[in-house]
Amino acid sequence: MSPRDPRAGVTAVILAAGEGKRMKSSDPKVLHEMCGRPLLDFVVQAALQAGADDAIVVVGHGRDEVTAHLTAAFGDQARTTVQSEQQGTGHAVQCALPSLSGDAQAVLLLYGDTPLVQADDLRALIAARNDGDHELGMLTCQLTDPTGYGRIVRDESGAIVAVREQRDASDAERAIDEVNPGMMVARIDFLSEALATLRPDNDQGELYLTDIVAAAAARGTVASQPAAAATLAGVNDRAQLAAAEASMFNVIADGLRKGGATIRQGARIDAGVQVERDATIEHGVVLRGATCIGPGARIDVGCVLENVSVASGAYLKPYSVCTDSTIGENARVGPFSHLRPNSQLDAEVHVGNFVETKQTHLRRGAKANHLAYLGDGDIGEQANVGAGTIFCNYDGFQKHRTVLGRGAFIGSDSQTVAPVTIGDGAYVATGTTVTRDVPADGLAISRVRQDNKEGYAPRLKARLKAAAARAKAAAKDKPPSDQ
Repeated sequence: MSPRDPRAGVTAVILAAGEGKRMKSSDPKVLHEMCGRPLLDFVVQAALQAGADDAIVVVGHGRDEVTAHLTAAFGDQARTTVQSEQQGTGHAVQCALPSLSGDAQAVLLLYGDTPLVQADDLRALIAARNDGDHELGMLTCQLTDPTGYGRIVRDESGAIVAVREQRDASDAERAIDEVNPGMMVARIDFLSEALATLRPDNDQGELYLTDIVAAAAARGTVASQPAAAATLAGVNDRAQLAAAEASMFNVIADGLRKGGATIRQGARIDAGVQVERDATIEHGVVLRGATCIGPGARIDVGCVLENVSVASGAYLKPYSVCTDSTIGENARVGPFSHLRPNSQLDAEVHVGNFVETKQTHLRRGAKANHLAYLGDGDIGEQANVGAGTIFCNYDGFQKHRTVLGRGAFIGSDSQTVAPVTIGDGAYVATGTTVTRDVPADGLAISRVRQDNKEGYAPRLKARLKAAAARAKAAAKDKPPSDQ
């Protein structure tokens, strides 16, 4: 049976109703982001990859926000049910039961704040329960310091007989280092019966989901599947969120390295970013959103890219910032370039230091190597834009376009007042303000006439020096109350 075979009949129930007070935030805990995605997304995705047909997320605090996000992110593969009163984990699962589909045979029980959980572990858990047709299966792990976790209680034969929450455990039980991280899978008929028997006979006066373990043991055996503790940890505060994110960044980077990319230490690559083989991602690079780095491309130190497609062989020099843009094959960008949304750089384009683009298409081989603002432009093949050029695209009410033809040359310190078109092969002289279209192969020039006055510089300097001395003396003679 394949991991996504619908005949598996597994529905994931993910508990995400808690407020998460230790996060000290007005936002629902499960929507706090890690590696560019909410914590909850990682859990839903792991469940679906492990073979669950769909997921029911139990919501409470921030229910509208969580529901809206799940609909946008997962469509009909994730739906919600409400736990209006927080009466414990057992009660949360009770709230989910009416939402189960009629063909569901088993329920995979997860928590929305465990983003490092691995689909492979969940797949193994489902298989372990199926192999012996157990009522219940559960992941377990061992901790050097199990403080805060429910302990796995086994009998003399090694069979699991119960889970004891720390506040209800004896001293001997607290010494157990095998713990329950909370991930279980149960037959749906057993789960329904066991949940109906739960009682709030504990220190917190809540319905504990873990009490179903003893019920399962009484009916047969409980399957256990060991897993690495690091992948099962929950996120309860921002320090744990930072630790989980650091772990996930390492997981993402190692996965890309195994795929043939060079990822330096200190790069931060969000979940979902693609990096092809032979690409190089240097120290301090941040890649976000739907960014895709093509084969052999190099992203140098300190670059920040969000939703950017970089084609093969392109080179982004240090500290370039790019958003919602495309960069063509063998293009060169930076250092210190800023590609704002809807910038399109075709193959072999050069955009250099302190060049800013927005809503602009630079066609094959075009160059703007230094100190320019190119907004709302269409720059033809092999065109050259000189230093200090400004596309004056905004009149205070509307944006207008500048169009440069193939091979056009824009001299340094020029301004194009859009809308304006400069034809193929046209030449704009240095320091020109272009207010009218320039025909193909035409020359545009607009300069104030230069007038040289021979021998005048010493007289000018003397006059300026005297004026400065008078100003200094006047300031010195001014009464203190006036200064």
